[in-house]
Amino acid sequence: MRSVLVAAAVGLIVSILLTPLAIKAFRKHGFGQEIRDDGPESHLSKKGTPTMGGTVMVLATVVGYLVAHLFVINQEGRGVTATGLLLLFLLIGLGTVGFLDDYLKIRYRRSLGLNKTAKLVGQLVIGVTFAVLALMADGEDGTAVATTTVSFVRDIAPLTLPTVAFIALAYLFIAGFSNAVNLTDGLDGLAAGASAMVFGSYVVISFWQFGNDCAGGFVDGCYTVRDPLDVTLVAAAAMGSCLGFLWWNTSPARIFMGDTGSLALGGLMAGLAIVTRTELLLVVLGGLFVAVTLSVVIQVGFFRATRRRVFRMAPLHHHFELAGWAENTVIVRFWLVTGMAVAFGLGLFYADWLSVTGI
Repeated sequence: MRSVLVAAAVGLIVSILLTPLAIKAFRKHGFGQEIRDDGPESHLSKKGTPTMGGTVMVLATVVGYLVAHLFVINQEGRGVTATGLLLLFLLIGLGTVGFLDDYLKIRYRRSLGLNKTAKLVGQLVIGVTFAVLALMADGEDGTAVATTTVSFVRDIAPLTLPTVAFIALAYLFIAGFSNAVNLTDGLDGLAAGASAMVFGSYVVISFWQFGNDCAGGFVDGCYTVRDPLDVTLVAAAAMGSCLGFLWWNTSPARIFMGDTGSLALGGLMAGLAIVTRTELLLVVLGGLFVAVTLSVVIQVGFFRATRRRVFRMAPLHHHFELAGWAENTVIVRFWLVTGMAVAFGLGLFYADWLSVTGI
């Protein structure tokens, strides 16, 4: 438990201390945010705010994870694992794709960076590599980091897929959630606060799995997962980094996470769901991100079919801004929605354990 607290605390401290240094450095080099011309007029004042703050979040997560391992280095069976390294690979890999996108926006002074094809190819390479390695990395007990079975709160045996189909599904899941967080990152602190709550839920889930791991000799209600404690450390470090960054990103934001942060965080969420065998549960826990993404899909599809709009503007948070809600009102209410979604998702997870154990 101490190592989990250390991971969260170090992620928080590194993020909260390094972010102001990043703000100063990015301002000096002119790394300012470009604003969409078709966005809400109230956002035009944010032009020039330093971006690429996601670099600090990624660094804080990695440092938090590694420092936490110093507290378990002498414990038998503890240490850096394939699962933890794969999750960090996903975080850093998608963060790199986002960094390139942010850099091009700054370099060419436009609100669009990488084109859609280039971004999707980057996500494809990272996502498929993660899925393939996760299926190949077998532990000493033969447990792989991931399985080809689709999961909710546990693997759903009838939904076992061919290897190629699962890899494709994993890629879609990773790309989908990385883009979902990217779409949600449109108001000060919205994505960082919501992400912290989702990562917090995975701290609870993975630590519960660690305490009820089938490899530890538990029978009733145990979980066949790989390296659950290491997963907890990654989730805790990510949660801490989000909270530390939120200190500076909350309204009025002094820095934005940019695609560097949003793609990395969304991809890590999907990775956590895959390795904890809770893929479909993430749709509940990250309900806000799903709703924001659906608002864009509905808006684009309906407009192409009828030349009319369902929402005043997509993504969803901009719709409420144009409806007269103050930005802070939208942010806080969306955080509340995320909190309720996380509470409901954790309730489903615990209810399953109760039903299996017969308690």
